Amino acid sequence: MRTKWAILCSGWGANAIDVMEEYFCNEEVSENFEIALLIYDAEQCGAAQTAQKAGIETLQIKRSDFNNYEEHQQELIIELKRREIDFIFMMNYKYLIRKDMLNSFPNQIINIHPSLFPSFLATKTAIQDAISYGVKITGITTHRIDHEYDKGEILFQVPIKVNSEDSFDTLYPKFKKKGKKIILQTMLGISNNYTKNNPR
Repeated sequence: MRTKWAILCSGWGANAIDVMEEYFCNEEVSENFEIALLIYDAEQCGAAQTAQKAGIETLQIKRSDFNNYEEHQQELIIELKRREIDFIFMMNYKYLIRKDMLNSFPNQIINIHPSLFPSFLATKTAIQDAISYGVKITGITTHRIDHEYDKGEILFQVPIKVNSEDSFDTLYPKFKKKGKKIILQTMLGISNNYTKNNPR
C-alpha cells in the first residue's frame, strides 16, 4: 500500500496548490504515495478547492472554534489518526505544533522553510532577510518538526542564487518553482524509505 500523507495549510495554500497539481502530473510520485487529506483553516482556501476537484478529502478545522491551541490540535490528532495518516506536511501552516501532536506523530511531521538551514531561522521574512543581508546563495530546506522551533532534522535542501538586482518579486518565483519540486522529493524519499522498512 502507498504511504498516506496529509497536508496542513492555514491560508490560501499556494504551496499546496502547486504541489497537488505537480503530484497528479508525475506518475513516479503518485504511484508511490497518496495525498489522502488536506486540512485547512481559512474560509477562503484555494488549496481546498484544488483538492476537492482532484478527489482528495478536505477537512476544515478552524483554530477559532477552539479555546486554545491544545484543544485545536487534539482535534487534528483525532482526525489524522482516524484516517491512518502516516506523515503530515505543513505548507504555509502558521500554527506552532504542540507537544501532544509531536508525541502522537514522532518524526512524522514535515515542514518547508525558505532558507538554507541554519540561516534565517524563526522568521516569516526569510527571503527578504536574505536579500537585505546581501547573501549570494539562499535556498529551501525541508525538515522534520521537533520541540525546537525551526531546528528539526534536515531532510533535503536546494540552493537558489541571489543576483545583485534581485528583489522579493524577482526571487520569489524561483522559490515557487523549486519549492514544489523539493516538497515532492521529500515526500517521495520519506515514503520509499518508510515502505521499505514497514512492509504492509
